[in-house]
Amino acid sequence: MSTSEEPTTNPRHAASGRRELRSDDPVLSWAGVVEMEHTPEWSRGWRLPLRRIGLFPGDDLRFRAGMQAGVRVEFDTDARIVGGRAVPVSDDAETQIVDLVVDGRLAGSVPVGASGDFSFGELPAGEKSVELWLPQFGDFRLAAVEVDAAARVWPASPSRRPRLLTYGSSITQCRTAASPTRTWPAIVARELDLDLTCLGFAGECHLDPMVGRMIRDLPADVLVACLGINVYGQGTFTKRSFLPAMLGLLSTIRDGHPGVPLIVMSPIVSPERENTAGASGMSLAGMRAQVGEAVQLLREDGDKDIQLLDGLDVFGPGQAHMLGDGVHPNADGYAHMAGSITPVVRMAFAPAR
Repeated sequence: MSTSEEPTTNPRHAASGRRELRSDDPVLSWAGVVEMEHTPEWSRGWRLPLRRIGLFPGDDLRFRAGMQAGVRVEFDTDARIVGGRAVPVSDDAETQIVDLVVDGRLAGSVPVGASGDFSFGELPAGEKSVELWLPQFGDFRLAAVEVDAAARVWPASPSRRPRLLTYGSSITQCRTAASPTRTWPAIVARELDLDLTCLGFAGECHLDPMVGRMIRDLPADVLVACLGINVYGQGTFTKRSFLPAMLGLLSTIRDGHPGVPLIVMSPIVSPERENTAGASGMSLAGMRAQVGEAVQLLREDGDKDIQLLDGLDVFGPGQAHMLGDGVHPNADGYAHMAGSITPVVRMAFAPAR
């Protein structure tokens, strides 16, 4: 068992009996990332391949990909105090929260202070596995993890949990969820003991072919793709092109994941958009029907491991009061979504476990 025993370089923490581990310390494992970015001052996970970022055009897509949705820092320790320090970003006005999970259980949620510091209260004595779930929205760059000065820290054991990969829009990134572990993908993953990679890109779920190729090549044991709402809002496709684009994306994903359960979710309810044509020229109800048609065509072509999850069964008219702005669920709404999606993932995945 290797441990990190580097002395702190922060006099303030030294005076308080604590020490820091740099965010690129090898005892820290970053989970839920596609690629890591380490600088002398900070680290962050990327949910697109950073070294090939030029193949993923769009400033907004790249900005969202640098957000830490589903990203967590994992390590084992006997520390009684765990915290950290982020690099404040002046143009980031988001209220950011970090969650602490100890031995698989949520131990607390704390806001990130204006200085970038966050800290959790005294933990039980003894060895434990720790996960720091980072804020799912906003520009967050971790500089260091903090523990008490006498604590031992060593690498977490590699995860052997099956891998859940989710792809979607802001409704998958879940900006307004109560905290990072309370987005619907995180709740589903934690309830079913799955290893999450969340590819929720707010405003940027446009069935990009390069994103489909990336998902094809990422490890996954069950996939959930939530398609349609960004296409409605920005008119990415027309009635003629939306269905072929979905068929191409889903077929590309399937090329890398034969036999893996692939759940395709159509848009959740948005009352003002249900029967009103958006920039795409289609109503939300019409787009929902096309998502269902894409899944049916692929099943008829022989893919028996793909299934439709009707968005209205996940979050329908009866839950419309939990829409904060007519499109996005509030914190209670995301918890409701998780409660609807979890049994579907459990049933789809059960035969393979």
